[in-house]
Amino acid sequence: MTESPLYQQIAESIRRDILEGRYKPGDRLPSVRQLHARWKCTPGTIQRAYHELVRQGLVESRAGQGTRVTGEILSTPSQLRGVLRRAQLVHRMETVILEAVASGYTPEEIQQALHLGLDRWRSIQAAPEKASAGVLRFVGSHDPALVGLAEAFEREYADIHLRLEFSGSLGGLIALAEKHADLAGCHLWDKETDTYNVPFIRRILPGRNLLVVPLAYRRLGIILAPGNPYQIGALEDLSHRDVRFINRQPGSGTRVWLDAMLAGQGVIEKIRGYADERLTHTDVARAVAEGGADAGLGLEAAARAFGLDFVLLTRERYDLVLPAELADQPAAAALLDFLSSPEARRVVESYPGYESLAGGEQIRVSAV
Repeated sequence: MTESPLYQQIAESIRRDILEGRYKPGDRLPSVRQLHARWKCTPGTIQRAYHELVRQGLVESRAGQGTRVTGEILSTPSQLRGVLRRAQLVHRMETVILEAVASGYTPEEIQQALHLGLDRWRSIQAAPEKASAGVLRFVGSHDPALVGLAEAFEREYADIHLRLEFSGSLGGLIALAEKHADLAGCHLWDKETDTYNVPFIRRILPGRNLLVVPLAYRRLGIILAPGNPYQIGALEDLSHRDVRFINRQPGSGTRVWLDAMLAGQGVIEKIRGYADERLTHTDVARAVAEGGADAGLGLEAAARAFGLDFVLLTRERYDLVLPAELADQPAAAALLDFLSSPEARRVVESYPGYESLAGGEQIRVSAV
């Protein structure tokens, strides 16, 4: 494990002292000379540690007054603890980043890994969050591009938080019906009509006036180990007895499509691992990348993120769904406006296998 730079170790030591009450708001910290002698390092290292603490808002330095714990801005213990928590998180992330860089990873790879890790966290949240001002609660199908859109949206609208929870397409519509979500995301293919989402919306949310906002077409297919060692080119090849398959969970749009494709063919029982399920496209790709499976069904974007092979099977439509009455509320109106912007299109199309539909189209599904 790579050790943190000395200036970070010094800054972390002072952070702990503040958190544990050894230094209180307004207290003067030891001089550079004192810490230089204690840590047996250069004065520049101490100055860098103090600069780091100033940057994080924990201390302030004034000419002739030395360096003191911030007292005017952080007037209450709870405010101080909040800043310290964030500062400690930054320190931990910097340590992880340093280790990754030392191991040869690029900043782009590190950022992508962070996004993939957050995807996993969003898929295992349990308790639904209550509605509150300035928060839009999304529950639905996992979509990597939606994560990028949420980040871009919050950069532009800093006072609105788009909270993401991945639970599958059906789970999203059910959460919307139960008012545990403000908007849902789904890609449910209806075999009878050969259309996406609207037939399921009518069945699960009868009597509701809703808006369907097309977000993107996505390339769905088989995720494979590099080089495609089993030469898999179609769904029927998954029934080869040596192939270990990894599936999505029931209720996900991907699983609904796959079950419909294989229904009545007598193939499902021949696929080794059909009951081995994962919650997100990222989880499927990770299982293949780590050797836990030879093939899985998922998005091209997930396959490319792990450097895996991909065989295209279909192009599916991913939609956002929200109550029509919510569209006039400030937070939702801001999101809809953002989704019609060139920036939203740029974000969506930066993901492999995506064709943006973020042009402001809204399909009304009226109560029947």
